[in-house]
Formats: sequence, C-alpha cells, structure tokens
Amino acid sequence: MSVRDWTYAIVVVSFALYVGIAIWAKAKTTKDFYVAGTDVSPLANGMATAADWMSAASFLGMAGIIAFAGYDGSVYLMGWTGGYVLLALLLAPYLRKFGKFTVPDFIGDRYYSQSARIVAVFCAIFVSFTYVAGQMRGVGIVFSRFLEVPVTTGVLIGMAIVFFYAVLGGMKGITYTQVAQYCVLIFAYLVPAIFISIMITGNPIPQLGFGGQVAGGEWLLDKLDGLHQELGFAAYTEGSKA
Repeated sequence: MSVRDWTYAIVVVSFALYVGIAIWAKAKTTKDFYVAGTDVSPLANGMATAADWMSAASFLGMAGIIAFAGYDGSVYLMGWTGGYVLLALLLAPYLRKFGKFTVPDFIGDRYYSQSARIVAVFCAIFVSFTYVAGQMRGVGIVFSRFLEVPVTTGVLIGMAIVFFYAVLGGMKGITYTQVAQYCVLIFAYLVPAIFISIMITGNPIPQLGFGGQVAGGEWLLDKLDGLHQELGFAAYTEGSKA
C-alpha cells in the first residue's frame, strides 16, 4: 500500500470509529442529549475536555502562532488555557447546581431577567460562531492536505461528519467521541515530539536533563523567609495558649 492509501485508510477508520461510538452512546433522553446524563466518569470527562482544548485551533493555530511569533505567541496559549480554568471553576458547577442545560437559561434564572437571558443568547451565538468558524477552517485544511481535496470540500466533509454524530448522540455521544479523539491527538502530539527530541538531543524527554543546569533555590527560600518575618508570623505565633 502506498502512503496515500494508508492515509485514506487511517482517516476512514478513525471517522468510522467516531460514528460508531456516537451510535453506541446515542442520547435517549433530554438529559443525555444536553449533559450526557451526568453519569460520565471524571476520567472520561477530563479526556473529552482535553480533546476539546487540543482542537484545530490549538493543534494548528496555536502551534503556528508560536512558531511565527516565538515566545510572545505563548501569551495566547496561557490566556486560552486560563479561560478554560475560569469556565470550569466559575460557571460549570453552577449550571449543574441550578439544573440548567444552557448558559443563557442559567443567566436568565439566576438574575431574574429576560434581558440578561437575551444578551447571553447573543453572546453565546457570537462566541460559538467565531470558534466553530475557526475549527471548521482547520478541519478543511487538514482534509485538504490528507485527501488532496479543496479546503471548501474538506470543510463540508468535516461538517457532515460532526453534524451526524452531534445530532445523533448529543453531548453523550460527543463526550465519548472526544475520548477517542483524545487518544488520537495525544498520540499525534507525543510521537513527533519524542522522535524530534531524540534526533536533536538524543534524549526522548530532554527536560529531565535540565536539572543540573538550573540554579539552586536558596534565593527563593531566602525571599520566603524574609516575607515570613515581615508579616510577623513568628512574633504572633510565639508562646502558648495559656
């Protein structure tokens, strides 16, 4: 088999797996469709969230901007990751607590305001459209390279596949599909990184060899000790309860 045949086979098998998982995890209730039935394990949820983060925007866009802008490009990466953390800590728990499926529904009930609900709807549409547009463009580029088709055709193929398993399986199908995608993405990340590291440094994990080059941490301990003294912890905690 030629390289092109192997590429076609891998792509077809991967998407057949995703569609099969969506059919297996087909949503049967409204709760399954919107929140995956709330019975997904923490490990599966974490893998699905990581796969969302390792999307076309990060796999292609972030890698490209860091390669183009150098260290300055990492600012976008940190901001994006920080946004995920804020979303997970400040919004997701309260959606579950209030029993709501969507952010506009939660905002409207939380603040007793139909106007706030409408504003949240427009914000959600704008943010989702912007994000999905970038994602679909990335999907089109990937398909155009692998299948040697125009980018527009690649976008249409990607949209059709995602539409199928999203509508059929809902959030439950998407979650378990993302778990499978996580395995593919983490493999695609680690294998090239390991081989490039071996080629350049002779070590699959070169970061482990940096320990001998890092300066000692005594200066940090001195700073912390000075802060401890300036705050007066020692003076305030001396003596006994008597």
